[in-house]
Amino acid sequence: MKQIKGFSFGILFLAIFGLFSCVDESVNTFEKLPYFDLKGFIEMKIQEIDSVNVIKVSRIQGQENKVESTFSTKDWEEEFSVFTEADINKTSLIKSYDTKVDKATLTHELFPNSKGKVKYIKVTYFEDKVSSVSIKIAEDNMFYSSTTLGEIYMNNSTKLIDHYSIETTQKIWFMDANNMRIQGVLGPKK
Repeated sequence: MKQIKGFSFGILFLAIFGLFSCVDESVNTFEKLPYFDLKGFIEMKIQEIDSVNVIKVSRIQGQENKVESTFSTKDWEEEFSVFTEADINKTSLIKSYDTKVDKATLTHELFPNSKGKVKYIKVTYFEDKVSSVSIKIAEDNMFYSSTTLGEIYMNNSTKLIDHYSIETTQKIWFMDANNMRIQGVLGPKK
C-alpha cells in the first residue's frame, strides 16, 4: 500500500470505517421493528383526538373523582405516557419476548427468564385494524412492588380511541398498598 507521511491508505480507511461503524451501532434503529410499534401507534392516535371531549373518572385509594374536559395533544401525551413508555422495540429486548399470533390477536409476552418491566402487550384486530391494546407493566423487589394494567379500545367504525383504563397498584415495604385507577370515555370534538 502507498504510504502518506507514515500512514497507509488501508489504516486510514479502517479508522474511518470503524468510526462510522461505532456511530451506526449506537443508533437504536431497525429495518423492521421486531415487535408491535406501540409508541408509534399511540403517537399517531393522539394526533387524531386533539381537542376531543373526555369524561374521566379517577379513583385513588377508593376516593372517586369525575371530570369532563377537552384534552389537547399535550394532555393526551401525558395521559397515555404509560403506553408510550411501554415500548419494547429496544436493542436490549430483541430476544426477550415470545410473540404469538392467534386469529385476530397479537401477543408479545416476556419470557420467564428475561428481564423487563413490560410483561406483555396484547393487540386485538377487527377487520385488519387495531381494535384494542392491553399492557401489563410490573416491577418487584424486596422493598417495592408495582403493577400497571392499561387498556385502550378503539371505535370499530371511526377507528378512533373510544375509551381507556389505566390501573396502578404500588406497595412499599411496611406500608399499605396504593391503588389508582383512571377510566376515560371520549366524546366528540369541541
